[in-house]
Amino acid sequence: MLQPSFIVPRSVEWKDTYISLLDQQKLPAAAEYIRLNNIKDVWEAIQSLKVRGAPAIGITAAFGLALSASRYSETEIGLFLKRLKKEQEYLAGSRPTAVNLSWALNRLLKSCGNVQSVNEAKTNLIHEAIQIQAEDEETCRQIGEHALKLFSKNDRILTICNAGSIATARYGTALAPFYLAKEQNFPLQVFACETRPVLQGSRLTAWELMQAGVDVTLITDSMAAFTIKNKKISAIITGADRIAKNGDTANKIGTYNLAILANAFSIPFYIAAPLSTFDLNMEVGEQIPIEERDAKEITHIAGTQVSPDGVQVFNPAFDVTPAELITGIVTEKGVMRGNYSVKIEELFLPEPSV
Repeated sequence: MLQPSFIVPRSVEWKDTYISLLDQQKLPAAAEYIRLNNIKDVWEAIQSLKVRGAPAIGITAAFGLALSASRYSETEIGLFLKRLKKEQEYLAGSRPTAVNLSWALNRLLKSCGNVQSVNEAKTNLIHEAIQIQAEDEETCRQIGEHALKLFSKNDRILTICNAGSIATARYGTALAPFYLAKEQNFPLQVFACETRPVLQGSRLTAWELMQAGVDVTLITDSMAAFTIKNKKISAIITGADRIAKNGDTANKIGTYNLAILANAFSIPFYIAAPLSTFDLNMEVGEQIPIEERDAKEITHIAGTQVSPDGVQVFNPAFDVTPAELITGIVTEKGVMRGNYSVKIEELFLPEPSV
């Protein structure tokens, strides 16, 4: 485990009667925890990016649905499940791209598949949500262990957005190897793109890595090519919000640019993500819904307008990196390479019976 001085704050915690959430909109100026008391609070926190990162979104939504259901007045199981389904759909609409959101909510619904009473359903929902968080922490550590084997001591690694501890239950996905490297006295240098327009790399990745004493250098997104060449970047690793059946991967806007640069400079480009990020209902990346966000994220910085009144704005929150540009996909089961259409299908085959 991380030494006490290196512990990074958790983004979300279950508190029985409410959810404690690290408000990532306030970072790095303040590490402020807010209380989510009902399902509307949870929806707003997800939609407004108070919580972000696909696994953390899924965990928060699961806690939110369990919290809301714990207060249902319905005593008849059919009516209870009908209301639960309606609120599941409500939360699923808060952000369309990250598949972990719908995955976690669907898992909670399945936990009530054979219940005989409302009390049993309420208990199952809370236990399932807590289990999702516990599993994610272990999954992230496994991803970190596999990813760290891809690097050599003193490598310089580039990343974008925030796929770290505060985006997950703990450790993160793309940032997990950096925490494990710190634990093991395995020197690595991290270069973090600022990640415009919401600056998750600048506000969040740089902040949390510094908390853990990781060697991190911040650059603007437009400096990536120059940095790769002049700082001799060894590899690029990023997280993912959804991975299609063929390996095409949606991640924070700017990721596709980095994959193209990695190909141009002949350095490896890795995706790190749990199995819950794969969406086998999406054959190819073009089918992944891409969220378009408020124009003010581009026209304003910290509330100050920096562009002309009335300018047209295109603000996609994600882009899709084609599978052929991805050197390897790191999951809790190891590192996939090659024909992703085949490898991903094999990944989800049922375990052989003993």
